[in-house]
Amino acid sequence: MNAQRIANQHHATFESIRQKDADGNEFWSARDLQPLLEYATWDKFKRVIEKAIEACGQSGNDAEDHFSQTGKMVDIGSAAKREIEDYRLSRYACYLIVQNGDPSKSVIANGQTYFALQTRRQELNDDEKFARLSEDEKRLAIRNELAEHNKQLAAAAKDAGVDTPLDYAIFQDHGYKGLYGGMGAKDIHARKGLKKSEKILDHMGSTELAANLFRATQAEEKLKRDNISGKQRANQAHFEVGQKVRQTIQELGGTMPENLPVPEQSVKKIERAKMKLDKKK
Repeated sequence: MNAQRIANQHHATFESIRQKDADGNEFWSARDLQPLLEYATWDKFKRVIEKAIEACGQSGNDAEDHFSQTGKMVDIGSAAKREIEDYRLSRYACYLIVQNGDPSKSVIANGQTYFALQTRRQELNDDEKFARLSEDEKRLAIRNELAEHNKQLAAAAKDAGVDTPLDYAIFQDHGYKGLYGGMGAKDIHARKGLKKSEKILDHMGSTELAANLFRATQAEEKLKRDNISGKQRANQAHFEVGQKVRQTIQELGGTMPENLPVPEQSVKKIERAKMKLDKKK
C-alpha cells in the first residue's frame, strides 16, 4: 500500500468514528480515538489528553468547550456492563491531542496534518464575516495574518539556529520547495511572471495564501514542539511540513499551489485602494 493510500485510510478512519448529538453537533469519543492513535492503555492516552487540555487553556480557549468528561458503558461479560471514564471531544480537541501525541507514531503525523487543516477550514466556514468578504478582501486578510505568522516563524527559526538573513532565506526556500513540488522562491517568482521588486506572497489568491499560512503555522509549531536545533534540521523540518501540506491538498482533490491562477491585482494595490476609500469615509 503506497503512502497516499495509507494517509487516505487514516483520514477515512478518523471520520468514521465522528458522532453527532441530537442537535447535529459533531464530536469524538476519546475511547474511540485511543486505539486509532495506537495507545495501548487508557492511562497513557489520558496523559496526552491532559496535556492537550493544558494547551487548550494556554491558547485562550475554554477547555470545557472542547473536552467534556463523560462515561461510556462497556461489556464485562455475562451480559453485565460497567461505566468507564471517557471524554467527548471537539474537532479542535482532537487536533490538540494529536499535536501532543507521540511524534514517533506515523498515525500521529497523519493526524496532525489532517485535524489541523480540517479545523482551520471549519473555522473559516464558521466565520460568517470572513465568508461574506470578496476575494480581494480575503486575500488582504490572509496576507496580513500570514505576515504576522511569518514573524513568529522567523523567531522560532532563530531559536533553532537560523541566524542570518541568508540562513532564513534558505530556510524559507525549503518550505516553498516542499509545498510547491521542488520549486523555490525564485522558481515561483518566475512562474508568476513577476518583476524583480514584486513579492510572490502579494500575487497569490486566497486559496494559495491559505496554503502558505497553514505551512507557516505548522512549521512554527513543529520547530517548537520537536525542539529542533540546527540549520539543517530546521530546513528539513520546514521542507517536510510543506510537503505534508501539499500531500493533504492532493488528497482533498485540490489544485496544486503552483497551478493556481495569478490575480490581476497585487495585495499591495488592494491595500492602497482600501486606504484611499477609508480616508474618503
